[in-house]
Amino acid sequence: MRWLGNAYVQVLVGIVLGIMVGVAWPDVGVTLQPLGDGFVKLVKMVIAPVIFLTIATGIAGMQSIGSVGRVGLKAFGYFLVVSTFALVVGLVVGNVVQPGAGMNIDPRSLDAQAVQGFVAKAHDATISGFLLDIVPTTLVSALTSGSILQVLFAAVLTGLALATAGDAGARVTAALNDLERIVFRLVAIVMKAAPVGAFGAMAFTIGKFGLATLLSLGALVATFYLTSALFVIIVLGLIARMAGFSLFALLVYLRAELLLVIGTSSSEAALPALMNRMEQAGCARSVVGLVVPTGYSFNLDGTNIYMTLAALFIAQALGIELSLSEQLALLLVAMISSKGAAGVTGAGFITLAATLSIVPSLPVAGMALILGVDRFMSECRALTNFIGNAVATIVVSGWEQALDRQRLAAVLGGVVPAEAAALPDDAGPATVAASTAETGTAKA
Repeated sequence: MRWLGNAYVQVLVGIVLGIMVGVAWPDVGVTLQPLGDGFVKLVKMVIAPVIFLTIATGIAGMQSIGSVGRVGLKAFGYFLVVSTFALVVGLVVGNVVQPGAGMNIDPRSLDAQAVQGFVAKAHDATISGFLLDIVPTTLVSALTSGSILQVLFAAVLTGLALATAGDAGARVTAALNDLERIVFRLVAIVMKAAPVGAFGAMAFTIGKFGLATLLSLGALVATFYLTSALFVIIVLGLIARMAGFSLFALLVYLRAELLLVIGTSSSEAALPALMNRMEQAGCARSVVGLVVPTGYSFNLDGTNIYMTLAALFIAQALGIELSLSEQLALLLVAMISSKGAAGVTGAGFITLAATLSIVPSLPVAGMALILGVDRFMSECRALTNFIGNAVATIVVSGWEQALDRQRLAAVLGGVVPAEAAALPDDAGPATVAASTAETGTAKA
């Protein structure tokens, strides 16, 4: 029964049991929501220190400060091209498939109150969250605000300061490296609760909305899942192939993490472990520390596909014909509103509200049409975002000549088991990650 100790199996069992409870006892499933939400909160508790320590020590250890800007520019260039392509894919598929055509829903029959909360948050997400909240009030508040962008900003400045502070910077960096090992040990402890979190989240989803929810508005759900799958297989698959590795081998390597994303509908729950796993696979820690957290705010392929596809679905369902200029306006606004969005459940719905508000003829209340199935699409958004950031990390590492290709081939090929793929003790968090991979640290 040693297989029961495998993280992948434990999370899979949790998801299956959650589905069973949600179907058989929906009322009980709904009451289990705190298990899923509690686990996500536990992970979010450690995200800020993980990002801060990894980036700050990574930059401090770089031989050239100029390489920080170089890595950042390459990462942003990649994010801009790929995420924009995802928006275009959603727009094209929405026009070709037209999942909302023929519904002929009267806009006056929609419940505008059902989405008012999301509309209010959408204003904050696009104006305050993106433009004003990047700079934290204090260095400490960056670690407590819950904003990945603020943590990134503070960590980069701290890393630059450490790198230019001489012997004092070296001593502080050594202390932060020790603290980093402790924090990743904390991550290992938190991740042991992943199967329970996946169980509670799935039981709540099925108990609350029911399997029958998937049948209503099934055309949109099916179109979104198929489009996302094709984007991952074709677009990301080609990118991976050009970068010299197999996408499918990477998915197998990250299977436990992917299951956790499915169970919690949150790619953010996967962030600490993704950083671990990428470092285990041969990506330099300095690149991982910059690309992964930044990607969680700026490289949201699944969210981008969802926003343009869902916007067109709502217009088609309401019988509203959008001109080419209006569709291009939706695309441009989506490019902005998706940046800085959190990788948590519901973030895509909030950014969709911001995107719809740019077209006067398209009522934001139309979001009520997809409110019931958004939770199910949230899982696909999170999966696509997660996979996209994993691919981006390897690609940018390769561009920077900061990728151990022999190690990558060995890990993805199964020659070196994930739990044995740890770097030397002086490499930091990867050591802890490897020792805890089979107990759950590798959860996405």
